[in-house]
Amino acid sequence: MKWKWPEAAKKYSYVLLVMAVGAVLLLLPSGGRDSPREGTPAREEGTAFDLEEFERKLERTLSRIEGAGETEVVLTLDGGSRQVLARNQERDGEGGGSNTVVTVGKGSGQQEAVPLQTVAPEFRGALIVCPGGGNAAVRLKIIEAVSALTGLGSDRIAVCAGGT
Repeated sequence: MKWKWPEAAKKYSYVLLVMAVGAVLLLLPSGGRDSPREGTPAREEGTAFDLEEFERKLERTLSRIEGAGETEVVLTLDGGSRQVLARNQERDGEGGGSNTVVTVGKGSGQQEAVPLQTVAPEFRGALIVCPGGGNAAVRLKIIEAVSALTGLGSDRIAVCAGGT
């Protein structure tokens, strides 16, 4: 049997088309996924939770509630933020094993642990002082807003009336 190129090309045209498209895709640049593009800021690593900034933002937001007036917010935390590190777990046939933290080389012999995620601290309680804190309707709106933003129950949120 003699191989005829036009017949083979016709018979396997879809296979050849898929292979050609795959080759073209392999030759295209990756689009810069590994490094930040020009003009876009690099993502900060290890950004920690800033309690004071969160309190200021909450104060500005609560002050916009009708009848609340200018608010002051004090939040307390249960512990601080922590990082969950990547771990390599190896088991042997006898039920024992080892558990080591995964590290990467940063050059010049430096090693750094690989974080999987940063867990924000949990709130313990909140105190909100505002001129409208004596009004039951305003107090309810503030408690609902603080509860929604912090995850605290209403029993851990205190709203007090204060002068300006």
